[in-house]
Amino acid sequence: MSFREHLYPPEHPRIAELRGLDAYAYVPHARHDAFTGTLIEGWKLLSADPYVGTTSDGRLIPGLFPLQEPEDADAAPVAAMVAAAERLLDGLDDAQRARIVYPVDSIEWRHWANPEFLQFDTGLRLEFQPAAVRERFLALVEASLSPRGAADVRTMMRINGFLGEVVGLPGIMNEFSYNASIFGTPSLTEPWGWQLFGHHCAVNCLVVGGQLVVSPVFLGAEPNEIDAGPHAGTVAFVERIALGRRVLDALSDAQRAVAITAPSLTDLPPGRIHPGDERHLAGAFQDNRVIPYEGVCVAELDPSAQERVWELVADFVSILPDGPARLRMREIRAQLADTWFSWIGGSGPDDPYYCRVQSPVVIVEIDHHCGVFLTNDTPQPFHIHTVMRTPNGNDYGHALVRQARAPR
Repeated sequence: MSFREHLYPPEHPRIAELRGLDAYAYVPHARHDAFTGTLIEGWKLLSADPYVGTTSDGRLIPGLFPLQEPEDADAAPVAAMVAAAERLLDGLDDAQRARIVYPVDSIEWRHWANPEFLQFDTGLRLEFQPAAVRERFLALVEASLSPRGAADVRTMMRINGFLGEVVGLPGIMNEFSYNASIFGTPSLTEPWGWQLFGHHCAVNCLVVGGQLVVSPVFLGAEPNEIDAGPHAGTVAFVERIALGRRVLDALSDAQRAVAITAPSLTDLPPGRIHPGDERHLAGAFQDNRVIPYEGVCVAELDPSAQERVWELVADFVSILPDGPARLRMREIRAQLADTWFSWIGGSGPDDPYYCRVQSPVVIVEIDHHCGVFLTNDTPQPFHIHTVMRTPNGNDYGHALVRQARAPR
């Protein structure tokens, strides 16, 4: 089914009432809208809680994220990151610099969100900055992530711009409808990082010495393809969606019966579907959520099925450069005995679905969604949200920052 079958008529209130607004003019509209206003109020309450971290049972597991210096081959590209960050900051005036920089332990880390409306105006809004500022911040993104990861970020941004053009709302959704921030002072040894967030793309990156944490990460797309214009042919998440299905296909009938916690994406217990996140449990403002393990324990699968789970997780982890990605997958695979795979939805080759892999050190989620700026009122394969978190207190590299700043 093509996403173009689900375009609103140009004069439909969903589109017509927002036409001509920019990000800031949209703020009061979103706050007073019955749907988005409710989301904003709920998320505002969550954002004020002191940071703890997601857990499976409300208790943090200590000692999972030691501060250490990786071997050179596995270390973060910290020198390139520092150079890119300093070039960005050198190109800003005093007002821009004061706006973009926060303390490394600032609560503003937690203000990221993935909707199109601006709940927290953290850092610099890229669409209102000179092209040189946008380019220098994106150069920092490229210096910090893998080539695949940086390309995925740009794909989400471009699809967002494409959606804005297709539905006639480029003031609300465009390629640069994103907020950018720096946390701490760029350093080869001390903790610092950056954040990019906006519609369908949010990335939090923290580095201390050679250790790199890229988490939480939200990447999504509505639609998941660009079928016209200069970026025509761009498609998102095809491989990731296939990898999720490959895991389910590798399960025995008995294992599948345990892994599939519900056969329908929409017929779920009260409270299991969030109006904004739908089936996601680890999305924006869920920093302290208790997320019980569900589904089948990966240790109970045969080795070939276990490898399919690791391939799925590695697709998320591919946002990190090669060395840090190797370390991250080693950390994740070490938790085999306490890693769980769960699924909601159909198992057919084209069925939309939700799945989650969860352990003490990682949560990854894939979810197909209903339309927001398209008309589909049931989840469809062309609207996808994905989330990656580091539970037990190391989102935003928080556990590493705490150790780095402790008295010695």
